[in-house]
Amino acid sequence: MTALPPGSTIGILGGGQLGRMLAMAAARLGLKSHIYAPEAESPAFDVACAHTIAAYEDESRLIAFAKAIDVATYEFENIPVETVKFLSEHIPVRPGPKALACAQDRINEKSLARELGAMTADFAPIDSLDALEKVLDDGFPIPAVLKTRRFGYDGKGQAKITKREDVNRAWAEMRDQPSILESFVDFRAEVSVVAARAGDGSFAAFEVTENEHRDHILYRSLAPARLAPDVAEEAVAIARRIAERLAYVGVFAIEFFVVPENGRDRLFVNEMAPRVHNSGHWTIDGALTSQFEQHIRAVAGWPLGATALKAAGAEMINLIGDDISAWQQIAAEPGAFLHHYGKKEVRPGRKMGHVNRLLARAPA
Repeated sequence: MTALPPGSTIGILGGGQLGRMLAMAAARLGLKSHIYAPEAESPAFDVACAHTIAAYEDESRLIAFAKAIDVATYEFENIPVETVKFLSEHIPVRPGPKALACAQDRINEKSLARELGAMTADFAPIDSLDALEKVLDDGFPIPAVLKTRRFGYDGKGQAKITKREDVNRAWAEMRDQPSILESFVDFRAEVSVVAARAGDGSFAAFEVTENEHRDHILYRSLAPARLAPDVAEEAVAIARRIAERLAYVGVFAIEFFVVPENGRDRLFVNEMAPRVHNSGHWTIDGALTSQFEQHIRAVAGWPLGATALKAAGAEMINLIGDDISAWQQIAAEPGAFLHHYGKKEVRPGRKMGHVNRLLARAPA
């Protein structure tokens, strides 16, 4: 893969905060960004040299977009696979459609993890209420979680089944969408590996990150995670195997459940994100290379950057909904790094920004 020189243009599908931070990282390296998104008020537009407002299915606009850029990437996994396949016929797209298709289907994700020797929750495909009833009749354990196979995030598209009487309600919440039933995992912590693979096969991972959720939305990320060194190494090794199998190029995240068993932590793969990830936002201020710069480096064919922590530890707190109204207090706090996403409308549950802090001591 030939490295794109400064002055080249990175095309980014999606105009949210991840696209915004990717464009900012690209600019630092002397690379331009062109954002393609259907939403007229996309926050990434504010920091890019060009943008296109069009549907992801608009082939004529996609062709024009391809002619204006040197390589394409995407900021979130709900981009239609067909869009990425079509765009790939005209311009390199990194990561490619294979990784996107895998990450868009929870059955594919878990099947791949199992194939590569990682543990996951027990799971079964569910396409109807009758299928759900039959799987439970055949002994699938309750409690369990029913999730849509595609397009779920921040707790959306999932329902708990704690007793048999929950079945009708849970299936109704899926709205007849293809789903997956997962066994309940009694975990003590949730962690993630944010890592990058380059086109030449080189690989670099950030410190394994420990994540705290509130109301199904990531609230706090802490690096390094409170794990034994061998468990952290195992998490990174699993992530690398997945990236290599998918011939992945760019930054990605693998989320894990940490399950105590016989005095040792075991890792269960939960989900994959084929993009920069919320749990890696601490890297902007806490690592030698941010996850956003790392992704730009990978898709542009540059060498991957160093991933070491700048301090003993780092944390990220999401600013959700009205939390963003405290921006002045955060800006006045010594050592706090405020990141405002420039979204015009504040809504409950909406990620409006985040704040990073460096820690003098590693998490205990």
